[in-house]
Amino acid sequence: MLSTIARCTALLLVCAVSPARSDDRPNIVFFIADDVSWNDYGCYGNDAARTPNIDQLAETGIRFDRAYLTASSCSPSRSSIITGRYPHNNGKGAELHQPISLPLPWFPEILKQAGYYTALSGKHHMTSTAPTQGQSKRPVAFDHVDAGRTKGDSSGSANWQSVTQQRPMDQPFFFWFASYDAHRGWDADGQWKPKLYGPKHQPQDVVVPPFLSDDEPTRQDLASYYNEVTRFDYRIGVVVDELRKQGVLDNTLIFVLADNGRPFPRAKTRLHDSGMKTALVAHWPQGIKWAGPSEQLVSAIDLAPTALSVAGCEIPETVQGVSMLPLFNDPSATIRQYAFSEHNWHDYEAFGRSVRDGDYLLILNERPNLAWQGPADSVRSDSHQQLRKLQSQGTLTPAQADVFLSPRPTAALYNVQSDPLQLKNLAGDPDYAAVEDKLAGVLERWMDETGDSVPPKLSPDTFDRKTGTPLDRKSVDSDGVMTPGQDRSADQINAPGPR
Repeated sequence: MLSTIARCTALLLVCAVSPARSDDRPNIVFFIADDVSWNDYGCYGNDAARTPNIDQLAETGIRFDRAYLTASSCSPSRSSIITGRYPHNNGKGAELHQPISLPLPWFPEILKQAGYYTALSGKHHMTSTAPTQGQSKRPVAFDHVDAGRTKGDSSGSANWQSVTQQRPMDQPFFFWFASYDAHRGWDADGQWKPKLYGPKHQPQDVVVPPFLSDDEPTRQDLASYYNEVTRFDYRIGVVVDELRKQGVLDNTLIFVLADNGRPFPRAKTRLHDSGMKTALVAHWPQGIKWAGPSEQLVSAIDLAPTALSVAGCEIPETVQGVSMLPLFNDPSATIRQYAFSEHNWHDYEAFGRSVRDGDYLLILNERPNLAWQGPADSVRSDSHQQLRKLQSQGTLTPAQADVFLSPRPTAALYNVQSDPLQLKNLAGDPDYAAVEDKLAGVLERWMDETGDSVPPKLSPDTFDRKTGTPLDRKSVDSDGVMTPGQDRSADQINAPGPR
């Protein structure tokens, strides 16, 4: 039997020598924001957010209202998108800054072998493990790579227009356009160009979620964040205009999404919607047969098979997602019943799992004695420190207190329709026992079939939980740590579990 890497190599060759299909194949562009929550765009109901270009794409495309990431953590989320696999099935890539297991193919590799010009401009954040004896390096995924930064512009999107203009005109293309906006620390404020982006957002105009403190430092923090979102939106508009000038916009599939929620308390790294739900807009005039909002459930791992499907490439057996093409043709079509997500180490020790069926969210927490206060950059923020002041005064609301809650429940169940902020835990309520039992069974089955596990020793904290400052590495005991699923060789398991 062929090894996984041999089978995938054979697949690349088959795709590369398929019968002639050149410029009539659709182009594909992924616009990926860094640390932006789903409800921080105008088209998702935030009147304070200025995102006219994304709003226009949503108006003439599909706005997915139930799209979920597999991780609310930068590199695990991006690695999951590019392989079409759950984080723990990517090997060490389940955790922040860790590489994807070498044998696992990235979908841009397949597009490149099929004749697509592939480019990454902006944040990369994805690597593969180094080859061991007898292994070859992974095929090159991108013809062009740059960091998307120029003098005075560290947005990650500075080169998107030039990459679009300088592409080979005789090839279909795939662009992975990933901004650094809106990752902390904020740089759009100091690089602001009013003639391009319009006026800056003002603190008095932002929407303050109920789990943050409504005060001047927090409002200014949010205003700076909104500025980064608007700069991301502006650069999308520049690319869309360029594609229109080139006459290829109608045959270009565009996805707009983010890698995780906003870098604020109770968002980034959370399994709740504020961290794990993503805005997802799909635009493709020649390929999408209708326009409007979609209530169909989709997962970030569905993007890879979708891109391969529209390009006419076979989907490798390693991909655990499912193509979204049926949703492009019929608004009533469904591709999955469940969406699964993970919370693994990101600055702090953690193990959380969740399953959604559209109406309900069930969260499993295997580290209930640890607070889910958010990543270190969020802990260092004015928004988090303002909450600490309220905590010291004993004036936190229940929603705000959840940021510091410890111990946490091992199981939490929410009705995301009646409780969109997931503030009322229904776990243990007899009226919802049937829902909880069903979803718990589905989650257990998914963990079993995909090779997930809770190792004896998880990666420990590397930052202080109150201040967000780095710990002395000599004091961090990392001997014997394992990533989830490592003891079960989950990176060699292709089963998708229930979907």
